[in-house]
Amino acid sequence: MRLGRPSWLSARRALRVGLIVGALGFTYVAITFVQVLMASDSDDRAPADAIVVLGAAQYNGTPSPVLEARLDHAKELWEEGVAELIVTTGSKLEGDVFTEGYAGFEYLLRAGVPESNLLVITDGASTWEQLAATSRQLRLLELNSVVLVSDPYHALRLEQIASEVGLSANVSSTSGSSSLRQLMRETAAVSLGRVLGYRRVDNWLGGVG
Repeated sequence: MRLGRPSWLSARRALRVGLIVGALGFTYVAITFVQVLMASDSDDRAPADAIVVLGAAQYNGTPSPVLEARLDHAKELWEEGVAELIVTTGSKLEGDVFTEGYAGFEYLLRAGVPESNLLVITDGASTWEQLAATSRQLRLLELNSVVLVSDPYHALRLEQIASEVGLSANVSSTSGSSSLRQLMRETAAVSLGRVLGYRRVDNWLGGVG
């Protein structure tokens, strides 16, 4: 009995530590979910150097409804004078002819935005890659402050990735609600990204999302 007691106590301590760690982890994720939800209402239209539209699906050069909503919102911000420059971002999937960035550029051009007020960045399949490429290009133009346009659920992660890649960013989300699935996915991404770094998480996910 005396020989078994230390092992029993060690197991009890390990269980206690495990429960504490689990509770702290659950609390952290729950708080992150609330933060993601609260950030989904972001609509900061403070003046900036550029308006950046995050890429979304396009079909043979025609923006998907999601991308179209982002582009229309960016044009609205541009018309309000938030920034003179609109940046469209996004690469293409295998087999696509057009990039998301170019589809956005063409859409805004047809909508009346002058070419001189548009910048296309086609590097990047993921949010991190798109913002990192945007940061590099804007730095060459001696620009830094941006208003990011994407869907509501995306807002918190956008701000934090932008900070990681050296952009001074605010977010102006498109209208509409976010599904529980979208919010949970973002919660997982933000929970990991804040601890491990968004670039590392992006590499693990294979540059998607």
